[in-house]
Amino acid sequence: MLIIMRGGHMEKLNLEELNVPHKFASSHERAEVVQLISKAAQPFGSIEDAFLEDLLARIGDARLVLLGESTHGTSEFYRMRARITQELILKKGFNNVALEADWPDVEQLNRFVRHLPHGLIEKKIFKRFPSWMWKNEEFHAFVVWLRHYNSQSSHPQSPVNLYGLDLYNFYQSVETILTYLEQKDPQLAQTARKQYACFLSWRNDPSHYGLATAAGLAKGCENEVVSILIKLLESYAENRIPYGEEFVSIFQNAVSIVDAEEYYRNLYQLQASCWNIRDRHMFQTVETILSVPRNSAKVIVWAHNSHVGNAAATDSRKRGEFNLGELCKEKYGDDAYLIGFGTHKGTVAAASSWGGQTEIKEVRASHPESVERLFHDSHIPSFFLPLKGELEQTLKIWLPQRAIGVIYLPENELRSHYLHAVLPYQFDEYIWFDHTHAVVPLSIQSKPGAADTYPFGI
Repeated sequence: MLIIMRGGHMEKLNLEELNVPHKFASSHERAEVVQLISKAAQPFGSIEDAFLEDLLARIGDARLVLLGESTHGTSEFYRMRARITQELILKKGFNNVALEADWPDVEQLNRFVRHLPHGLIEKKIFKRFPSWMWKNEEFHAFVVWLRHYNSQSSHPQSPVNLYGLDLYNFYQSVETILTYLEQKDPQLAQTARKQYACFLSWRNDPSHYGLATAAGLAKGCENEVVSILIKLLESYAENRIPYGEEFVSIFQNAVSIVDAEEYYRNLYQLQASCWNIRDRHMFQTVETILSVPRNSAKVIVWAHNSHVGNAAATDSRKRGEFNLGELCKEKYGDDAYLIGFGTHKGTVAAASSWGGQTEIKEVRASHPESVERLFHDSHIPSFFLPLKGELEQTLKIWLPQRAIGVIYLPENELRSHYLHAVLPYQFDEYIWFDHTHAVVPLSIQSKPGAADTYPFGI
């Protein structure tokens, strides 16, 4: 659902109720829109020197700030997200950063930035394709900054944490749970090992699990993985496992396994089902982070535009899909601030097929009818664009919008990498870079892993 402010009150509406046009009435109308964009845009030069105070004022007292990206491999997006995140930490007390990455992987990185035992730097963690998403120079610079910040913090009991929102690395979650239970509850550890064996037998290619269960060739493992989650909650209720950050970690690993099983079991069913399972998991993970025992938890999310922007304002709603941004807006309203990112052309780190080598690809000039081309025609190289007020009405139109995932097929770009969206209902703000560059991978070696779903590894 869309959350619309009318007369100072929030209303939930379907997009169809707003009679949004599907194209400009004339070239003159389009030219007027470009002029209004130019007027409303807040230009900046370098990312390092960009003035962020106005952006911080617009964010206000929001507890959730979702920072998007229109590709999974653009340097400027990572660097600006890092800059905004640093300012939110320093000036607004944000204390959690949630990444579009797997929970157990980021957990190891979190231990590193918090100077805790058994922490690992990202070079040694992110081995599943596409490794460049979190093994790149731009993200590494932020990790170094955050580790230093936590060491210098005047409140060491309240460090800034990193968390993972995704569910793919379920086998690492299993290992984490078993290691924990062997110390805390050996009997439950033995039970968990037996129950998890059903799903773990598919770890080398979990997509085959979905195919086999859909065809009736294999029994599903739903009951087995759910039973361990229930037993963990029972152990907590009976005071056999103490509540705290460690239990939250184990609980979330167990939830990740349950949701991963559901995800792969539905892989060959309706496409919307898998997408919704994954984004529902992301939202519930954000909810878990907010519940961690600490004061005034605030969360910054780094994820693709397709997860961050309100799906109710895109054509994906016709497929029955929702996403993280929509769920956050429905529950938190103005306490969730959604920021999209986009570019006209440049280079990007991406692959040509799932599990393929990291390539530095040319990003084609944006489609002439796209929202990106409107921004390009403003002739402003980079800017912040608040999407409320007059501009909200001006941009209330269905426009093509580019979405590049970990796979980029420029020869099929219009069919493979564009969706339709109503930008001011999708995001609260948009950050534009006319020309962008690929991230610099720390390593181009990665192991094949389970495929993300539509659209193209987003």
